[in-house]
Amino acid sequence: MILRPPTRPARTHSALRRRALCLLLLGATATAQAQPRLPPPEATDPVTRGLMLGTPPASDKRVTLANLLAYPNARWGYHHLRELGPTVAIWRGDSAARPLPRAPLDLDSLRFDTADQRSLSIAEWQTGGYTDALLVLHRGRIVHERYAVGMQARQPHALWSMSKSLVGLLAMLLVHEGLLDAKAPVARYLPELAGSAWADATLQQVLDMNTGVAYTEQFQDPNAGVHRYLRAAGLLPVPAPVAGDGIARAITDYLPTLAKDGEHGQRWRYKSVDTEVLAWVIQRVSGQRLSSLLSQRLWQRIGAEEDAFCWLDPIGSEVASVGISATLRDMGRLGELLRNNGRVGREQVLPAAVVTALRSGGDPALLAAGGPTPRQGYAYRNQWWQANDADGSFEAKGLAGQHLHINPAAELVIVKFSSHPVPDTAFTHLTDRRAFAAIASALRR
Repeated sequence: MILRPPTRPARTHSALRRRALCLLLLGATATAQAQPRLPPPEATDPVTRGLMLGTPPASDKRVTLANLLAYPNARWGYHHLRELGPTVAIWRGDSAARPLPRAPLDLDSLRFDTADQRSLSIAEWQTGGYTDALLVLHRGRIVHERYAVGMQARQPHALWSMSKSLVGLLAMLLVHEGLLDAKAPVARYLPELAGSAWADATLQQVLDMNTGVAYTEQFQDPNAGVHRYLRAAGLLPVPAPVAGDGIARAITDYLPTLAKDGEHGQRWRYKSVDTEVLAWVIQRVSGQRLSSLLSQRLWQRIGAEEDAFCWLDPIGSEVASVGISATLRDMGRLGELLRNNGRVGREQVLPAAVVTALRSGGDPALLAAGGPTPRQGYAYRNQWWQANDADGSFEAKGLAGQHLHINPAAELVIVKFSSHPVPDTAFTHLTDRRAFAAIASALRR
């Protein structure tokens, strides 16, 4: 499939919807195609294309929520998302930012071999991977930091599904503190879901995404649940309400409509709705909004440099699964917190047992039972990806190439923000992993 940049603004709701789905369709078909034809990265740069420049911008250069996913608008939109719709701040606090000392190294020229026997430099990998920003921390020092496509260090970038890992971290913290019981059924905390797929699912099954829910993220299927979820989240255009149209216009309206599909605990299947249930439980039990918890428990404690923010659905609820945006360095600080087993300097910000739980205990067989995957040997546990490699690395991943890669043995944290035309991170997984390994090897030397 060739993805061509739009030449004129969409004129109808159906056209807007088709264009919004164009990017997602490519991601859904990429796994079946060895090498889909991609636009040259330089041709998608929003700066050279003049997106959103001028007062007002030209009609064919405007990025809106309705055409955000019509590539290459995403290359501008992913680090300007708060300008396109309602958000709430995740406050960094009023203390000084925790410094990240610098010890720069030339990693641009470092080379590695890809799975298909190509030789790439780190610089070529960044450009060819549609990388918007890349940060490499070794022993807590910045050794490499790059920004592209007009992105600035102070700008939060969409984390997409890396948001799930932040929610999982909060949930594990509340489990450790005894406010949540991982073995309890979801309906104990959310009576609203007593008649839904999650009525008899345990909180741990939700954390691990091995619930049996009649929901798929098959973007090429117009009837798939992911489209209804994104409308409920306010991330896809929704037509004006008509009585009896059956369209959920809030996440908490959508979740109770989902039915059970198979037994819980039998296989892993990626479901953004599991994370929304988890976030609902967290907020119900704590009595606080997700943004407040993230601010108090993480952003203020890691010495964040900038506020993060969270997208709001049409009734003002926070979109937990894909809605958080944060800056490159602050995600690096979060990675350092986890690499150091929950410590920031001499302060134990998170219990070490929580970090241990994030890094271990996943079952690769459950992931394999969900279908073919390039992530052989990986497990998914507590909303985090466990590599099960010799270095004990673990990761948060998100749509279009977002990565937080933590390698404790190499004392390494890598944060990669991207706006790749293929949304599914499985498409670039093997190449990204080889790049991470090459960086780890170079730093060890």
